[in-house]
Amino acid sequence: MRLQTATTRPQASILSTNKMLRNTYLLLSMTLLFSAATAALAMVFNFPPLGMIMTMVGYFGLLFLTSKFSNSSLGLVFVFALTGFMGLTLGPILNMYLNAFSNGNELIITALGGTGVIFLGLSGYALTTRKDFSFLGGFLMVGILVAFLAGIGAMFFAIPALSLAVSAMFILLMSALILYQTSAIIHGGETNYIMATVSLYISIYNLFLSLLQLLAAFSGDD
Repeated sequence: MRLQTATTRPQASILSTNKMLRNTYLLLSMTLLFSAATAALAMVFNFPPLGMIMTMVGYFGLLFLTSKFSNSSLGLVFVFALTGFMGLTLGPILNMYLNAFSNGNELIITALGGTGVIFLGLSGYALTTRKDFSFLGGFLMVGILVAFLAGIGAMFFAIPALSLAVSAMFILLMSALILYQTSAIIHGGETNYIMATVSLYISIYNLFLSLLQLLAAFSGDD
């Protein structure tokens, strides 16, 4: 009887992990498609940028609501509201690159492809090796805070070099966050697929924008 219980627990754990992974990546795919649709809508209708204050209020407000209701069906509503909102903020940014650079299309496609390669590569690495990247938690918390404050400083003081440095920092940090979050799903550190989806979505969103900014700075044609 004990042998049966001992073997049942690992099997139950594996099934739970597989279900968590399946739900997370399914929801992530759906939110990315929805976000792409709202970004395309913003581009077609040439929506103006929302501004930093409105973007922050919308982002943190919807993030709070998503977290608050993450254990209920309302969480799904708010996760789509959050990612749809982020898509609306992305549309004007993409239009800016298209208007500012003659090779804007190439820059966006390259950044999108690079984001996909990095995400799939890091997720695949974490899934196949099953290494525990929980040790990155403290580093990510401090690093993201420092990068966020540096980004605000670069914006207010108009320092291009600092802005590029922040983009490079975000690429490293978001790559580490993908490893951290995927590892948390595998090892049971994250059991809520809505919050796991939000974390991975934010990583992809910031990774894409950071790559786009660096590509524009080094290979953009005015």
